[in-house]
Amino acid sequence: MNATSTTVNSTAHHRQKGSLNRGRVIVWSLFAIALIVAPLIFKSSLALTMLSQIGYLIIICLSYNMLLGQGGMLSFGHAVYVGLGSFIAVHAMNLAGGDKLPIPLSLMPIIGGLGGAFFAVLFGYVTTKKSGTTFAMITLGIGELVAAMSLMFPGFFGGEGGVTTNRVYGQSFMGITFGPQIQVYYLIAVYCFICTAAMFAFTGTPLGRILNAVRDNPERVEFIGYNTQRVRYIAFIIAGFFGGIGGGLAAINFEIVNAADSLNAIRSGGYLLFTFLGGATFFFGPIIGAVLLVFASVLLSELTKAWLLYLGLVFLLMVMFAPGGVASLIMMNVRVAAFGKFKRLVLPYLGLIATGLVALVGAAMLIEMAYHMQLNAALGPMVPLAGFELDTSHAPAWIGATAALVIGLGLLEIVRRRFVKAWGSAQEEIEADIKRRERQ
Repeated sequence: MNATSTTVNSTAHHRQKGSLNRGRVIVWSLFAIALIVAPLIFKSSLALTMLSQIGYLIIICLSYNMLLGQGGMLSFGHAVYVGLGSFIAVHAMNLAGGDKLPIPLSLMPIIGGLGGAFFAVLFGYVTTKKSGTTFAMITLGIGELVAAMSLMFPGFFGGEGGVTTNRVYGQSFMGITFGPQIQVYYLIAVYCFICTAAMFAFTGTPLGRILNAVRDNPERVEFIGYNTQRVRYIAFIIAGFFGGIGGGLAAINFEIVNAADSLNAIRSGGYLLFTFLGGATFFFGPIIGAVLLVFASVLLSELTKAWLLYLGLVFLLMVMFAPGGVASLIMMNVRVAAFGKFKRLVLPYLGLIATGLVALVGAAMLIEMAYHMQLNAALGPMVPLAGFELDTSHAPAWIGATAALVIGLGLLEIVRRRFVKAWGSAQEEIEADIKRRERQ
């Protein structure tokens, strides 16, 4: 009886493992296809620029999540290693363009990665001596120190104007010169796929597993004989390496690196913010965060001057209602769908979307009119919003916006309470199903 049970369990384990491997092959294949096909579907120059930025920001956000999500290290200075990697890469490109360094452009991101790793070795030894809040404060201090020092070394950092370069140098290979943006995109896409796969593989290594243990219970890790500082230090260097690769790709994409934009705390805060919004507890969360970062900084910033206010409100709502980020929302709903309980949530979700849109329209009207009166009053009282014009000089526009916000929030609260009941009921049934399966 025991032998039979063991055989059945072993067979089930192999089937589960084989299914998991097939699932990973499918996911990675879809990821590769998406990288290849994306510029063929979105053909405009703006879309190609955004896709290129998404590519290298995926690498940067994943490298940051190696610290935050996998190691529990809240860093406010990751832009240092990304930015210094960019500067190393741009100087290497200038040397190669002057026939002083025989390295092709396709390998320049590796040079940027080595630069990021080099500075991670220097600063990380001190930074990783501490953990928790002290670690965060040290990273913030080092970040501000490097940003301030950039003005003291204009020969390396280029002063306020930054350092420019020309990515088209050397002999072309099979017609590839990296002059057209499409060729740069595919270079970024190749690095994006390889680096993403490498960082995913890192999560399954003994170092990646022990890094998770250091995050969850450092005292126990020390008790079993591991040096937690050394584990954090090695992970810090690896994160700096991948961050430098992302910085090198950014230098190739823009052909200019500026210390004011690349090294400051605002840039580090952006990596932190969008990695959190994407979902730091899931590997694919930072990928979502990178996409959101580009959409916010490119599209939303062009649509409204109040984009930072909207971003802050979104961050506040996510912290309050979905601290696991967008990835956690996706996985929770995937779990509900896997148990066949999602149909009952369709109408509550539609209600949340409808009432949320009403409240959002009202809030957007008030915000845009207030910003217009403060910043663009000389242009007249009319404010364009989503194809309509709002007259800030007349009370009906303000009354209508306030009414939409109040009514929307009231209806949203009613629908939210019903949604919470439906969601809780579905979760209770799922837990009951799991216990019943365990008993069987």
